[in-house]
Amino acid sequence: MTKGGMESVEVFTTEGKGRGLKAQKEFLPGDVIFAEPAYAAVVFDSLTHVICHTCFKRQERLHRCGQCKFAYYCDRTCQRAAWLNHKNECSAIKRHGKAPTENIRLAARILWKMEREGSGLSEGCLVSIEELQNHVESFGEDEKKELRADVESFLEFWPPHCQQFGMQLISHIFGVISCNGFTLSDQRGLQAVGVGIFPNLCQANHDCWPNCTVVFNNGNHEAVRSMFHTQMRIELRALNKISPGDELTVSYVDFLSLSEERRKQLKKQYYFDCTCEHCKKQLKDDLMLAVKAGESKPSADTVKEVIQFSKDTLEKINKARMEGQYHEVVKLCRDCLKKQEPVLGDTNIYLLRILSIASEVLSYLQMFEEAADYAKRMVDGYLKIYHPNNAQLGMAVMRAGVTHWHAGLIEAGHGLICKAYAILLITHGPSHPITKDLEVMRVQTEMELRMFQQNEFMYYKMREAALKNQKIQVMPEPSNENAPSLFHKKE
Repeated sequence: MTKGGMESVEVFTTEGKGRGLKAQKEFLPGDVIFAEPAYAAVVFDSLTHVICHTCFKRQERLHRCGQCKFAYYCDRTCQRAAWLNHKNECSAIKRHGKAPTENIRLAARILWKMEREGSGLSEGCLVSIEELQNHVESFGEDEKKELRADVESFLEFWPPHCQQFGMQLISHIFGVISCNGFTLSDQRGLQAVGVGIFPNLCQANHDCWPNCTVVFNNGNHEAVRSMFHTQMRIELRALNKISPGDELTVSYVDFLSLSEERRKQLKKQYYFDCTCEHCKKQLKDDLMLAVKAGESKPSADTVKEVIQFSKDTLEKINKARMEGQYHEVVKLCRDCLKKQEPVLGDTNIYLLRILSIASEVLSYLQMFEEAADYAKRMVDGYLKIYHPNNAQLGMAVMRAGVTHWHAGLIEAGHGLICKAYAILLITHGPSHPITKDLEVMRVQTEMELRMFQQNEFMYYKMREAALKNQKIQVMPEPSNENAPSLFHKKE
């Protein structure tokens, strides 16, 4: 079964896993298997005034809708592009007196689209909204209570003159949002800013070691002529060579957790038991639980004690980060590393988590040399655990490269930036803003490296002068959020 722009994939039914997607032709790493615009999408409640409601880019100055005073846009181009989806929402918000929560807004946008286009298959969709799984029957008591509250709020918001839908369909839509809402990120890919429904993407099954990755592309409305504009979309990209007939899989969770933890998370959030090879055989778990080898191998009790100390420290770190006490975070990390280093192996996830936090916070505090040391150790561990073309790995290597550059370690910095560029070319593609930024950094560090190799003394003199004249690029403030997960699901 194929549909406009989806000729390279087909939907098939798998035993025990329901529907899935299968390749119809061969793909190489980095190939775009398909691109899909959102069926409907909304900005998170907390960010409605700082993110464009059309392209989901973060901008300094946004234009506000003069009618509802709720929606914000980059410019008139984005505002015009939004009108078809915003028109009903705009008058409903005015009638209601205020904007409802993101779930209500998303459900309303889905139903307004169904009202406009009718139910059944939309153009370019392999399945209809009605066919998507809702998992309502698997909801616990709290989730059912939340669902009832959402339905009630929706009915208050939904205008009486619009088509009236049955309770069963409205509940189904909220169930679909709950388990199929895809996380949308800003143009730098660093912050989750919204949620959307992409029916074709929903057909891709999970694998902890997938052959595809999903990247959100905010599109481009900056060209003078609208024929060169591209719309906001997700892209399903190949990570490995894929043969015709192979199932296309994506990972719903970050791989950097033990197989048991990933399975628990998948069961809790997506209501299925993961049977992928990495979970069944507990592959890489030995690396993630590694302890120091050699003659002075620590006892099981010592390992247990250090892991418990690490867990307690991570809780304290979260609290200190929430309060913006970054020097306290650094102290906690240093104390924890002193306990961990004689006991845990280089790939142990508790050690890697502390190294990651320490390098990020120290970079923010502009203590780059210490940050670079921790970042290098973190990347060395990640390279042994992650799939070689994993997007999270690429982003971590990029951050480590920038940290090394700030520390004046130009050779190591350039090497890491080149490595990150190679990964992100596959996971994000050459036209993504992150990859473009990285290409600029790669060219700059290559030029600096040549200068460094010709005359080390002159290089440091010129670098010092340049940094005095220009304000040093400050690293972003550490975020308490993890990297955006694939699907938006309340914990």
